[in-house]
Amino acid sequence: MKKLFLTVRNKMRSTKISWSWVVTSSYLLFMLILPICSLLSTASKALFADFWQLATEPVAVSAYIVTLTMASLAALFNAVFGFVLAWVLVRYDFPGKKLLDAAVDLPFALPTSVAGLTLATVYSPQGWVGQALSKIGVQVLFTRLGVAVAMIFVSFPFVVRTLQPVLQDMEVELEEVAWSLGASPWKTFHRVLFPSLLPALITGVTLAFSRAIGEYGSIVIVSSNMPLKDLIASVLIFQNLEQYEYTGATVIGTVVLLISLVLLFGVNAIQSMHRNR
Repeated sequence: MKKLFLTVRNKMRSTKISWSWVVTSSYLLFMLILPICSLLSTASKALFADFWQLATEPVAVSAYIVTLTMASLAALFNAVFGFVLAWVLVRYDFPGKKLLDAAVDLPFALPTSVAGLTLATVYSPQGWVGQALSKIGVQVLFTRLGVAVAMIFVSFPFVVRTLQPVLQDMEVELEEVAWSLGASPWKTFHRVLFPSLLPALITGVTLAFSRAIGEYGSIVIVSSNMPLKDLIASVLIFQNLEQYEYTGATVIGTVVLLISLVLLFGVNAIQSMHRNR
């Protein structure tokens, strides 16, 4: 055994492989690559015809559409208001700033089931916000709007926390130079500041979108989970597992995984093009 260890150690030294590389590769292998390969291997056991039939059932297609549309809506909402909040937290000082900054991380620390219960209490017809919305005929709970609200809540911090370091590192002198050359505040923001913030904004929006796609705990509480209405893919997967339909759950999970990978690769390609420009 000792001889084998010495042989492996000498081999690593000869090939100049560091322990950090081994630990990182092992972590990626066991935590990312093997689970994805296992999912794809299980899905490949079904014939292509069966896979296509399970993946394109009306209930599954509706779940894909609801998931992607509500996640996109949540990501766009967080892009706008997350940008504004990050700008305010970095550029302005006001009473309660530290409290507001700490509250941004609340969705990270709060269990998703507790978040769903909180949203259900606030947006119910008897809640603070839901009571006011019900008077104008707007229902949040048990609708697609409730799904979007839950996704916005759990994914909101990603945009803020991605933009804050970039805003803090930006030099104020750049704005002063632009102003001294006669640029208006809007042109300074559009030509000088925003191009530097765009990669971080895209990254934050992508993370928020990915987090929204995978949300389950809060959405299962605030939505009715009815097929062809507001049922999302993650809840549909769990329903199939409860009914021991493992093949169907694996197929739907594989489709969501492929959609997420395509979107992430597309966003990375856009970021690379922006950096090259």
